[in-house]
Amino acid sequence: MRRVAHVMLSLALTAVFTAAQAADEAGIVKTSKGQVSVERAGQKLAAPVGTRIFSSDSVLTGADGAVGITLRDNTTLSAGPNSVVDLDKFTFNSTTHAGALNATVKRGTLSVTSGKIAKASPSSVSFSAPGMTLGVRGTTFVIDAGQ
Repeated sequence: MRRVAHVMLSLALTAVFTAAQAADEAGIVKTSKGQVSVERAGQKLAAPVGTRIFSSDSVLTGADGAVGITLRDNTTLSAGPNSVVDLDKFTFNSTTHAGALNATVKRGTLSVTSGKIAKASPSSVSFSAPGMTLGVRGTTFVIDAGQ
């Protein structure tokens, strides 16, 4: 009986952790070419196709790198070689489409096709690069932050 209770408690804790982690998940790497990594909580991790991206991750590409990420609201991000992109904030309610998306392009290029957050609440989406902040009104655009 004690063992069954222990197993049930373990399963419940796993379910709670998995639900919390899924809520924090911003998106997933759909394409990855060359050197692509994610910095998360002070660790640098390789980012092959299928890597989950979380709010507050930094995505980095090397000289031969390129990455395509689809966020949970269907926003697509494509970073070119030698890029550093910080996902500063991402929240999304899949029922109401409410949320927020803030990212910073520190170096390199980023192509963006906005998703459901920008369509539902354009003022909740912004992209920054050195010397500028871009508000999004439901469109496709490219940011070149230079070297």
